[in-house]
Amino acid sequence: MDEERDLVVFEDDAGNELTMEVLDYLCYEGKEYALLTEYVEDDDEGEIEVMIMEVVPVGDDQEEFVPIDDDLAEKIMAVFESDEFDDVYEDDEDEE
Repeated sequence: MDEERDLVVFEDDAGNELTMEVLDYLCYEGKEYALLTEYVEDDDEGEIEVMIMEVVPVGDDQEEFVPIDDDLAEKIMAVFESDEFDDVYEDDEDEE
């Protein structure tokens, strides 16, 4: 079964492209954040590294991903890992 992935391409200062996959979104204190990991075609890679970025709307139907500081990232990661987030996420899936 192929499921559609939410992919975002970033470009560094040297012009190198990095494709990231958005694993999930979360609203925290009135702002939206995304949990991202480097995109790999083979999902059987084992442990993955994740990063959290703020999602900022820019114009119609576009958004920008902005890095956040480590302290805020730790707080948001704690929410992602909490049972409370799992309960809300499962309720959202049931509604679809």
